[in-house]
Amino acid sequence: MEYPCVANSIRGWRKMLTLTSASSALTLFPECKTQRRRFAISAAADDKFPSFLPKQMEEIKDPFARKLATRIERLPVNVSFSEKSIMSSCVKPLIQSNQNPVVLLHSFDSSCLEWRYTFPLLEEAGLETWAIDILGWGFSNLERIKSCDVASKRGHFYQLWKSYIKRPMTLVGPSLGAAVAVDFAVNHPEAVSILKSFPLRLYTTFLAFKGVSFDTGLDWVNIGKLHCLYPWWEDATVSFMISGGYNVSRQIDQVMQKTLIIWGEDDQIISNKLAVRLHCELPNSIIRQIPDCGHLPHVEKPDSAARLILEFMQNHSCQKKAQLAPTEEVVY
Repeated sequence: MEYPCVANSIRGWRKMLTLTSASSALTLFPECKTQRRRFAISAAADDKFPSFLPKQMEEIKDPFARKLATRIERLPVNVSFSEKSIMSSCVKPLIQSNQNPVVLLHSFDSSCLEWRYTFPLLEEAGLETWAIDILGWGFSNLERIKSCDVASKRGHFYQLWKSYIKRPMTLVGPSLGAAVAVDFAVNHPEAVSILKSFPLRLYTTFLAFKGVSFDTGLDWVNIGKLHCLYPWWEDATVSFMISGGYNVSRQIDQVMQKTLIIWGEDDQIISNKLAVRLHCELPNSIIRQIPDCGHLPHVEKPDSAARLILEFMQNHSCQKKAQLAPTEEVVY
């Protein structure tokens, strides 16, 4: 489904983007053993979810979503457009590293739970990993927020980074998150090191993913619409859409960071031809396609997505040991 407000995002290229900074060289990570069967995760009735999550979280079956949901917390973030701090939702890393942290953004009208499969793989590989909810979506408290336009989203994210992350980061954004990453990297290059309609959600879920069963698709829809149950969701989304959304087409050639473009070969939402076009227009990019995969590889093929991200960071580290590198970025 193409949303009017984001149809121009990266001229229609709404994929995953990863940016990293050049301030420190990365050491090689151990080989990523990305077999999802290695995670003995099962849904448990006694999972302790944060009290601010909608009560419908208890009905979610996906054990990875339930596990990640137990780690969601709210951090106070001071912004210029609000008198009080915004209690902002995210998943913080379990480990701290001398290497650049990885910060995961989500796609349009989604939440950090989108990363439920890939997040544990990146952590297992030794990465200091954050999953951030973009202002206006996710599980932040937006009761007193009047504006959720692009400038507000950017300003909020910058203040969160400045207050808590505090180091150049590898920024990863899928679909609309790629536009958020491009906009943020161009406006704050010092922060980046390398780069409610239920039937509608159900329909787009089956468009986005290949070979998903109805029961699985239904549970994924329920995960994706949890944040829509907050009373401020509608106003925040309308505010974003009225503002015109993201249009970063004129910023593409300003992204100097090394960029990895990751594309699902069977994407039914965005044409694969645009992957080639994006590759040509991004000044310092490489492209990798994942076979038998739809629109969001980090959900459908987390093993492959995590492996490509790790290999990209490892190769960059080897190439830049003798010199500082520009910011990097990965696009799905």
